[in-house]
Amino acid sequence: MAPKTVSIVGSGNWGSAIAKIVGNNVQQRNDVFSTIINMYMYEEMVDGKKLTEIVNMQHENIKYLPGVKLPENVIAVPDILEATTNADILIFVLPHQFVQKICEQLKGKIKSSAIAVSLIKGFAINEKGIQLISHQISEILSIPCCVLSGANLAGEVANEQFCETTIGSKNEDTGELLRQLFETPYFRCAVVQDTDTVEVCGALKNVVAIGAGIVDGMGSGDNTKAAVQRLGLMEMIKFAEIFFPGSKTSTFFESCGIADLVATCHGGRNRLLGENVVKSDKTIHELEKEILKGQSFQGPLVAKEIYGMLKDKDMLSRFPLFVAIHLICDRKMDTKEFISCLRNHPEHM
Repeated sequence: MAPKTVSIVGSGNWGSAIAKIVGNNVQQRNDVFSTIINMYMYEEMVDGKKLTEIVNMQHENIKYLPGVKLPENVIAVPDILEATTNADILIFVLPHQFVQKICEQLKGKIKSSAIAVSLIKGFAINEKGIQLISHQISEILSIPCCVLSGANLAGEVANEQFCETTIGSKNEDTGELLRQLFETPYFRCAVVQDTDTVEVCGALKNVVAIGAGIVDGMGSGDNTKAAVQRLGLMEMIKFAEIFFPGSKTSTFFESCGIADLVATCHGGRNRLLGENVVKSDKTIHELEKEILKGQSFQGPLVAKEIYGMLKDKDMLSRFPLFVAIHLICDRKMDTKEFISCLRNHPEHM
């Protein structure tokens, strides 16, 4: 079989970290994969120069992943169609709110035999309610879409610190192909078929991480943060059981579940957001500009989406942690009330 061509759709810090992995892997496994990788990059000006040109000359994403060299076979491309036309494998790794627009541009313009893999942690909201991003990609592009999610803080992955991840693929052969594409000695991949739960974990843990940050901002200790993580995990499992029937509890014990939750509650950007929500009166948008230089905190968007879904289903009282985190981010609940939410959680009744 001809080597598979890989394209990356997205180029933030996580996208760039993944580009380093797959860029090196396709060179080592050139019997399976084509050695040139196009990485779609939204064009920005940095110090008077185009970011794509900087990346292609310096082989470094100086804005979103500074100090990390990218393989020279990873080419930044500002045109989405040019970046993806010949791709056999499309790696989606961009903020979830941009997925629909990008996919609409790609519709009918990619190989019908292509497969996608989503590294995106969020939900889509449409007339169907909450929709998984992998389902949205698959529906618009008419191709299968797998997922990859785990305890994978981008900076640590880029610096080759050991971690695990979880690939969700209903097709075993596709799962093995993706394992070959992503796995390295420092980035170990487990493949499971419970794809939806892998993705649900990746979206929901960002919400819980804001709660962990709120605890940090209030000056509470590790015991309180542990309570947030435990209660958050219980709400994650319950949410999956209700809205994604067939979910396997065992998947929550893969890297995509408990490991990602713990890592994000201690070191992720959404934890940092929760801390700053307590210590500052700035809006989420203002904090994004200040802390992330224009990138998005995914947690508040997911929390808002979940809140709307639960309200429509009259289930707000069953998920008090998720609800409180949304209201605090929206500045509709005082952070001082958060401990009462934990103390009176239905899991204690």
